[in-house]
Amino acid sequence: MSKVAVIMGSTSDLPVMQDAVDILKEFGITVEVDIVSAHRTPEKLFDFSKNAHKKGFSVIIAGAGGAAHLPGMVASLSPLPVIGVPVKSSNSIDGWDSVLSILQMPGGVPVATVALNGAKNAGILAAQIIGSADAHVLAKIEAYKESLKEKVIQGAEEVRKKS
Repeated sequence: MSKVAVIMGSTSDLPVMQDAVDILKEFGITVEVDIVSAHRTPEKLFDFSKNAHKKGFSVIIAGAGGAAHLPGMVASLSPLPVIGVPVKSSNSIDGWDSVLSILQMPGGVPVATVALNGAKNAGILAAQIIGSADAHVLAKIEAYKESLKEKVIQGAEEVRKKS
């Protein structure tokens, strides 16, 4: 059974990061959530990052605002795929500082980066990574994508009926 770590720099990031937790649970994937601050708890960051794969995690989703060093630092220390969620925080420059901090990683230290406050997409991407080797999760992803298509088709029908 695969599991995903959803970590963030502070409790203020939880309202955004909860979307990742919710969608992963919808796919039946085990999720563990924690606060790991790159700047305030660097020892915890090092321990978590170096040992996450030994604790059964398959993917790490890391959300952070402002300078947003958490995803990149985790990726520099962990062999697991890391998905970064830039969070528009109270000390943010419209979120651009977070986006660029996560997006502009040096060669050799990749971080998959989703949109500003895009934790739901981070959860879906983590599920897709897991689904590439887990047929049960893959089937749930396929059903989810089909439900998206059906919503669009229903919406189109409603629009046509009203015009």
